[in-house]
Formats: sequence, structure tokens, C-alpha cells
Amino acid sequence: MSDFLNICFRTILVLIILFFITKMMGKKQISELNFFDYVVGITIGSIAADISLDIEKNMIAGIAALFIYGFISYIISFVSIKSIWARRFFIGVPTVLVEKGKIIESGLKKSKIDVNDLLMEARENGYFNLDEIDYALMEVNGNISFLPKEKEKPVTKKDMKIKCNNEGLTVNAIIDSKYMANNMKAINKDKEWLDHELKVNGYDNYDNILLATIDNNYKVTIYEKNVKPDKNTVLE
Repeated sequence: MSDFLNICFRTILVLIILFFITKMMGKKQISELNFFDYVVGITIGSIAADISLDIEKNMIAGIAALFIYGFISYIISFVSIKSIWARRFFIGVPTVLVEKGKIIESGLKKSKIDVNDLLMEARENGYFNLDEIDYALMEVNGNISFLPKEKEKPVTKKDMKIKCNNEGLTVNAIIDSKYMANNMKAINKDKEWLDHELKVNGYDNYDNILLATIDNNYKVTIYEKNVKPDKNTVLE
């Protein structure tokens, strides 16, 4: 009976601690996981189960380990927000699987999937013919995002026999106030061109820009930093 009560006490205490650690780590930890979140999550779960059920284990040491893992995860998340290099190292970047309707075999190998996996994911997203897909990206959380060809999008242009051009991918020109030179090079545009477009939109520098994107028609869309939600929006 004493062991049972001890286990109950440990379990309840661990649940309370896990709740506060998860709150500290943020909502991202309980959503789709990236590589680092996955490692931290299963480790914390293993430690929590161990100190809950094994009454011979030192509970204080186990709780300290939980807080250490939670704190490390918090620090990594904070650094990843501030540093693009850290974000790419710890979280990763999307991998191109299909580009302009063509399967990128190197992308499949990098993502550790084969053609059958790609076909299955496509079917689950409503594409039973790969010819309908313009781009497919393996996201850092393991999901595959699909961009259909323009004529296959669920609109009436195809039925009306309107000539369509594929939109292509939107390019991120600025992320966290930092100029993305490689992305601009990919669309054959330079920093001077971007600076001119920003100046036309009333921006003399990148300091207040969280994200700037460029579409296939070279339209620049700007998202500012520190934009607060509408106070009338209720999310409870």
C-alpha cells in the first residue's frame, strides 16, 4: 500500500511538473515535431515514466533532469528564433521532392523516402496522378506539402478554357530583417532591385521587416515586425 501511494504521489507531481515545463517550452512542442523537438520529447517522457514508476530512483535527480531538458529546449527555441543559422541546424529546411512536375530523386534520398511513399502521400492529399503536381516539399516536421499545377487547382479556369501559367514558388527575400542572397540569386534579382521595391513601398531599411516574399510576377509582399492581433479577436 505504501508503494502504491508513493507511485501515485510521484505520478501526480511529475504530471504537474510536465505541465509547467511544456508551458515553458511553448505550443510548438505539442504540435508537429521537428527533429530536435522529437528527441527532447521522447527523452522527457522516458524520464517522467521512470521516476514515476521506479520508487528506488532518486525523484529529486529525475525532476532536475526534466527541468534541465526543458530549459535546454527553451534555449534552443529562443536561439533558433534569433538566428537563421541555428534554425537551419537544429530544425532543418524543407526538401524539394517535386520541382516543375519532375521528381527530384536526390530529394527523395535525402528525406529517406521512396517513390511509393511519395505516391501514397500524394493520394492522401487528393492527387492520384503526379502529373497534377507542380511542386512537392518535405517539411521539417515530416509532412509533405503539395502545390498543384495551375490548371489542376480547384477553380473554374480550366473549365472556362482560360490559358494558365504556373505560379511557381514564392521566394523569401527577407527573413527576420536579413537579406536572403541565395534566394534572390535563384530568381535573377539582386539587392539593389529589392531595395528599390522596398523603397517604393515605403521601407528604407530591413529593420522593421519580419518577412518579405516575391511571387512569380515579382510582386513583393511585406510582413512587418511587432504587428499585434486585433483586440476584438477572441481566441479562448
